[in-house]
Amino acid sequence: MTDEEALRLEMAALVPRLRRFALGLTRAADQADDLVQATCERAIRGLDGFTRGTRLDSWMYRIMQNLHRNALRDHAVRARHATQVGLQGEPSLDGAGAAQVRADLQTVGAALDRLDPEQRMALILIGVEGFSYQEAAEIMEVPVGTVTSRLARARLRLRAALEDDGTGGGPGAGPADGKEE
Repeated sequence: MTDEEALRLEMAALVPRLRRFALGLTRAADQADDLVQATCERAIRGLDGFTRGTRLDSWMYRIMQNLHRNALRDHAVRARHATQVGLQGEPSLDGAGAAQVRADLQTVGAALDRLDPEQRMALILIGVEGFSYQEAAEIMEVPVGTVTSRLARARLRLRAALEDDGTGGGPGAGPADGKEE
């Protein structure tokens, strides 16, 4: 048996002790297993750096401790960066979720495009931009009652178009019902 083979067998015998140490460091079984694996990989790759005649367990514990410190430091840096960017605590979107959001936005956009321009303007000024009815009336240069009527019709047509799966063929998707004030 070569020296390298003997060292690998000794490393394998150390795994239970390394795992106990890793559990003490991480307090989580899955993280401990990852840390043990990373330690063994690093030790095998760096076997040339091990001084024969010294304690293998101490060398591997040192590798594990350094890996754990690096992981903690990396985590702290990422957390600090996430806080600066404002992402901490926000859920990330998966690809399917992002695709669904894009599809929903396209459906709403298409339904908005089918509204009469006056109804679309009333809906956007009040529902999106947050203007009051009075402010929207001043912007559109129409009475408040007309804004109210246009907004009500816009909401009905938009709801009907969206309930019809965005195809626009549902009730209320045609020309506006009735005359405006």
